[in-house]
Amino acid sequence: MKLKTLFLFFFYCSICFFFSSGSAWNDEVSVLLSIKSGIVDPLNSLHDWRMSNNAAAHCNWTGVSCNSNGAIEKLDLSHMNLSGIISDEIQRLPGLDSLNLCCNGFSSSLPEFVVSIGSLKSLDVSQNLFDGSFPVGLGSAAGLTLLNASGNSFVGFIPEDIGNATSLEILDLRGNFFESSIPRSLKNLHKLKFLGLSGNNLTGQIPRELGQLSLLETAILGYNEFEGGIPAEFGNLTNLKYLDLAVGNLHGEIPAQLGRLKVLETAFLYKNKFEGKIPPEIGSITSLKFLDLSDNMLSGEIPAEVANLKNLQLLNLMNNQLSGSVPSGLGQLTQLEDLELWNNSLSGPLPPDLGKNSSLQRLDISSNSISGEIPTSLCNGGNLTKLILFNNAFSGPIPASLSTCLSLVRVRMQNNFLSGTIPVGFGKLEKLQRLELANNSLTGQIPFDLSSTASLSFIDLSRNKLRSSLPPTILSIPSLQTFMASNNNLEGEIPDQFQDCPSMSVLDLSSNRFTGSIPASIASCERLVSLNLRNNQLTGEIPKQTAMMPALAVLDLSNNSLTGGVPDDFGTSPALEMLNVSYNKLEGPVPANGVLRTINTDDLVGNAGLCGGVLPPCARNSSTESKKQRSSHAKRVVAGWFIGVSSVLALGIALIAARSLYKRWYSNGSCFEERHGMGNGEWPWRLMAFQRLGFSSSDILASIKESNVIGMGATGVVYKAEMQRLNTVVAVKKLWRPGRDIESGSSDEFVGEVNLLGKLRHRNVVRLLGFLHNDSNMMIVYEYMQNGNLGEALHGKQAGRLCFAEYGYTLKVNEKIDIYSYGVVLLELITGKRPLEPEFGESVDIVEWIRMKIRDNRALEEALDPNIGNCKYVQEEMLVVLRIALLCTAKLPRDRPSMRDVITMLGEAKPRRKSSNTSSINDSNIEKPVFSTSPVNGLL
Repeated sequence: MKLKTLFLFFFYCSICFFFSSGSAWNDEVSVLLSIKSGIVDPLNSLHDWRMSNNAAAHCNWTGVSCNSNGAIEKLDLSHMNLSGIISDEIQRLPGLDSLNLCCNGFSSSLPEFVVSIGSLKSLDVSQNLFDGSFPVGLGSAAGLTLLNASGNSFVGFIPEDIGNATSLEILDLRGNFFESSIPRSLKNLHKLKFLGLSGNNLTGQIPRELGQLSLLETAILGYNEFEGGIPAEFGNLTNLKYLDLAVGNLHGEIPAQLGRLKVLETAFLYKNKFEGKIPPEIGSITSLKFLDLSDNMLSGEIPAEVANLKNLQLLNLMNNQLSGSVPSGLGQLTQLEDLELWNNSLSGPLPPDLGKNSSLQRLDISSNSISGEIPTSLCNGGNLTKLILFNNAFSGPIPASLSTCLSLVRVRMQNNFLSGTIPVGFGKLEKLQRLELANNSLTGQIPFDLSSTASLSFIDLSRNKLRSSLPPTILSIPSLQTFMASNNNLEGEIPDQFQDCPSMSVLDLSSNRFTGSIPASIASCERLVSLNLRNNQLTGEIPKQTAMMPALAVLDLSNNSLTGGVPDDFGTSPALEMLNVSYNKLEGPVPANGVLRTINTDDLVGNAGLCGGVLPPCARNSSTESKKQRSSHAKRVVAGWFIGVSSVLALGIALIAARSLYKRWYSNGSCFEERHGMGNGEWPWRLMAFQRLGFSSSDILASIKESNVIGMGATGVVYKAEMQRLNTVVAVKKLWRPGRDIESGSSDEFVGEVNLLGKLRHRNVVRLLGFLHNDSNMMIVYEYMQNGNLGEALHGKQAGRLCFAEYGYTLKVNEKIDIYSYGVVLLELITGKRPLEPEFGESVDIVEWIRMKIRDNRALEEALDPNIGNCKYVQEEMLVVLRIALLCTAKLPRDRPSMRDVITMLGEAKPRRKSSNTSSINDSNIEKPVFSTSPVNGLL
């Protein structure tokens, strides 16, 4: 009876367990289906999430893992391109210990219930679009060991209660917009091994309490705006292997206590404001592999103790203020691959055994004062790709071993004191793309094997003492884009081998001893932009084919012995902007068409037989005059003298008449005299054209009246000049200030600058047609934009089509475009204002409007365009661009950055987003920094 009763008891228990388990499974299935219903799944990754007769089938659904009891313990929805919302039903999974939503498109705020799942041990929401504040409550997750929220748009403070999650081993918040200081409560995370806070807006000092995290192995804190320096307590992080504090705005000296980090392998401290000496204690970190202290203000010598770093692979000390010699012990480092020391004040020789004991890959020590011979062992390992030695004081020969270094890609040795010959073999290096040996004292001939290269695109042998002829096929290298060999003693004829030069864009053979004629086959170089053959001994005629080369913009044939005439087609050349044929033996009339109508006479001088066009008119020859001239030499002299005197008198009379007519015309009460006086000197207006123009200065001046004003800016008034008889419309800017003011310097400087701008040809730059000037006024003539200009695009009907988060970063500009004007464009972009608005006040432009706000200590946020975005992190990015614009619009030109620096700063001002290298916490690349290094030295 007892046995029967016991049997029935176990039977009923098993039935109850079966139904209770089935009920739990059904609950979990309903939770998963509820989660799926809120998710947008464009790739149908969750296609198998559907009801089934099998109670435990959901454990095999995509991304779902169950424990031995059949309860869900892991949910991995990473890399599925999911978006939508996370259902709060997820809280009904009591056994869930791992949730991975990495690398999707979830947006809005992270739900608070996600962090309140008490069973969680691992939470990964990285690489999404979550924004808003990070929810408070993780501190109660006692078992949480991993939190990865990197690569989102979280704002606000880092929650203090994270410090209560004392089981955390990995905390990754990189690539967000967290602000304020690092919570000191993080000191309680005694089990923490990984701390990633880089790429935020964190400020304040780095807490010294972080030095208590004795198990910490990786600390990535760079790309923030910290104050102060590196806490000395970091020397207590004896388990630290990876330290990244790059681009952190850190100051002071590098603490010597870092020398106690015996297992440290990577130290990235680049692009800060560290000063003082490199502590010799760094030589005690014998496990160090990567040391980057570049772009700081470090001074003194490179400590000899660096040679103790036997595992060192990268040493980057570029862009500092280091002096002294390169430690000789660096040649003994067997693992060294990358040595970057450029732009310091280093002197003395390189270690003679550099590269002998290691597989050196990159060496850049340019822009120093390093002397002595180039070590012969640099490519002993056979892996050297980049050899950059320019702007030093190297002497002696180029090592022959370099010409057999098959791995070389770039060789740049210009501006040294190298002597001897160019070693044979560079032409056989299949990877070599760039060979720069200019401005040395190299002698001998150009190696013939250079002609056989299939990879070289840039060769510069200028300013040496080479004495030979050109190898026959060197100018027909298929990959060659630039060949410069000027200022040598090269001789012989220029090879007529241009039929196969599909890439050649620049050819400079000037200041040599070339003889013979200009090869006609040069016209087959359809991409040739600049051809310089000046200062040689070339003879014969200018090939007519060169006049129709489709890309040729600059042609200099001066100082030769060329004969014949100037080809008629030069005037209609498709791209020609500068032609110099001075000091030859050319004769005949100069064509008066196209670019030749406005050619500078200095580019034609020294050719006694040239006439017409911009030169004095050619003499009229008749048979009677010819006979008289041939009959008597005296008659020719008298006739010449008479013609000369008559010409001078006629010219003088013409000038007096023209000046009288000019004064009568412009002194007759016209509005031009009232608004645009001629100045005290009363010199007539002169029109300087940059291309063929069908109008004169009189046509322009007739259009300068109030009714034709189409714009007004900080530099002058813009008029629409419409010449109906010519069916031509141009824009004319009358500058406010006279030519000789403080900003522009002398009028000669102004003319020189405008001449330079007139040569620019760019699809995004309005073409300058010419300028007018007299002794006190300047006018600029340029294309009239029928469809509007940038201002219309920014403020007109099309403004809504521009993507302001992109436009400011991608605007194509050129080094010679006015930095000030570009700064104004940036201000227009981020404020939504025009350069002149009534709300600014009388005579106040947009630049002065911003400066007034700064002087009055007013919040600059009120000046930002609310249509771009009003969330805090967007405004912070806009304020960075505002600071760049203020640099560009500095009152003194010398205080403005270069365009190259402006572009780089804008690149750094881009939204600091997630990195593909940090996709999940299990990614092997987790220790890589979110952002790469930058070449600009703290202009902001």
